[in-house]
Amino acid sequence: MLATLREDIAAVSQRDPAARSGVEIVLCYPGLHAVWGHRLSSALWRRRHKLAGRMLSSLVRSLTGVDIHPGAVLGRRLFIDHATAVVIGQTTVVGDDVTIYQGVTLGGTSLERGKRHPTVEDRVTIGAGAKVLGPVHIGHDSRIGANAVVIRDVPPNAVVVGVPGQVIARSRPRSAVTAVDVDDAALPDLVGVSLGALQRRVDHLERMVGAEGGSDSIRPSAAGIWRGEDFSI
Repeated sequence: MLATLREDIAAVSQRDPAARSGVEIVLCYPGLHAVWGHRLSSALWRRRHKLAGRMLSSLVRSLTGVDIHPGAVLGRRLFIDHATAVVIGQTTVVGDDVTIYQGVTLGGTSLERGKRHPTVEDRVTIGAGAKVLGPVHIGHDSRIGANAVVIRDVPPNAVVVGVPGQVIARSRPRSAVTAVDVDDAALPDLVGVSLGALQRRVDHLERMVGAEGGSDSIRPSAAGIWRGEDFSI
């Protein structure tokens, strides 16, 4: 048990540059408290003390803002950063070295009994506000972008962005020793890329037919600011 506690503290220290000491982590990180509380409630649940497990998980939720069903299976070194409004459903399975940010939901899409929540493999990072819904499978070393909505399986070493989530293969796959990637500014803009490709195609066609004026008027400036009288805002 002590080794597991040390692992949890070390995981927070490695993945949060704001953490200054082990004492601060133990006293001030509700995500860590939620994981520890779940370990206790899950032990009660597995030993058929289900009401006691649910009562303890409800108490932990009120204290930390993290709602983890005692039936969920959480791996080692799970780090829930900022913690607020995280929901993890009953049949969820989370692997080792997973990082979850605030506002994440690992939820179900069915009222049927049985497996109805996600399975998240090792070293997955789930960005703030993301929703992973249903009995989907998230492959190892994948990253779910902030506010993405995932409703289908994600292969290993993939990136998911958008609503509904679009799967992108990594150009440089992660390994077990790669640092956690948390820079949402580096995630691709699929809509922007698609519109850019369409714009270039329109420009090419206009040059072919000798059109003048054309699409330059609906492009953003060099500073990235859009201007135009057609905007209703």
